[in-house]
Amino acid sequence: MAQVQYIGTGRRKSSTARVRLVPGEGKIVINNRAVENYVPFETLRAIIKQPLVATETLGSYDIFVNVNGGGFTGQAGAIRHGIARALLTVDPDFRPALKSAGLLTRDPRMKERKKPGLRGARRAPQFSKR
Repeated sequence: MAQVQYIGTGRRKSSTARVRLVPGEGKIVINNRAVENYVPFETLRAIIKQPLVATETLGSYDIFVNVNGGGFTGQAGAIRHGIARALLTVDPDFRPALKSAGLLTRDPRMKERKKPGLRGARRAPQFSKR
């Protein structure tokens, strides 16, 4: 018989994370690597675990993640969003705890596009009087 798994998709900046929750002992695997080997900072690992702490399910699920795009911070935010959405499919009663912690809201902040005539989004070329 197939094992039960819960799926969630999370996004932040230009990162996208596909998250699978499988009942287990709490290991986290990101792109076929352990979380300690993939995420270089302890603060980002804490961000990834926030939905599990909010719902008090820290040791009950193995988490398998495929993430691409962006940097470490954007990927950590996308993984957090994906885990929160997957936990919602596990038990809809988790919604108040996740919502009050702000974990279900997708962060809308994106990089501003470059405009013509400028060196960046807002950076104007240096002024020269003559």
